[in-house]
Amino acid sequence: MKGNRPAIFRGRHFEPEIIATCVRWYLRFSLSLRNVEEMMAERGLMVDHTTVWRWCQKYGPVIYHRLRGKLKYTTTTWHIDETYVRIAGRWVYLFRAVDSHGDTVDFYLSETRDREAAKTFLQKALSNPDNRTPRVLCMDRCRIYPAAIRDLRAEGRLPQRCRRRTKRYANNRIESDHRNVKRRLRAMQGPRTMPTAHRVIQGIEAVHMIRKAQLLGSQRTNLATTSIAFALLLKIA
Repeated sequence: MKGNRPAIFRGRHFEPEIIATCVRWYLRFSLSLRNVEEMMAERGLMVDHTTVWRWCQKYGPVIYHRLRGKLKYTTTTWHIDETYVRIAGRWVYLFRAVDSHGDTVDFYLSETRDREAAKTFLQKALSNPDNRTPRVLCMDRCRIYPAAIRDLRAEGRLPQRCRRRTKRYANNRIESDHRNVKRRLRAMQGPRTMPTAHRVIQGIEAVHMIRKAQLLGSQRTNLATTSIAFALLLKIA
């Protein structure tokens, strides 16, 4: 009952299971907020679409941070690329990386596409305890990455033996992986601020990692993994 709720759900009108379901549906599938509102109404629950949006802003980042330390280690080959996303009517850059199995390594949202942004992204990925230190970095021929890699090697953050691969088609894996995140953001019609966008993308990436069975003990063939993982990470199961 309400008295036994996890602390993060205290004061909420709806039960944690309903909140988790709405958040999971919105972050996972190409649904609008009003789609989720209608789906809940069909089940006899009057949930306003703005309430669903506030839930996603609150609990998406919670899921993302609680995944730390509970993920399978990534491989030592990283595929790195950046893509465009629209925030408040303007284009910004979403840096992302996946490993050789297609598992998510990390992401970074930036207003610029330069050496400093690439370096910040790589530092973030290297400091993530769920990632092994890379031996191979696959990327396109964009000039921002070699400069960032030289800086990180000089600072001792990246091993000298780490190779950079820029062969044709070497980065198809990450370019294909971008589609899931961009498709979801398009259905949302774009967040209005950078902090909002960052929180939403944290939630999308978290659901994406769970769907790809990066959570310890999960399997790609088990379609119930996402709902079970949500319940466990939010401590409602």
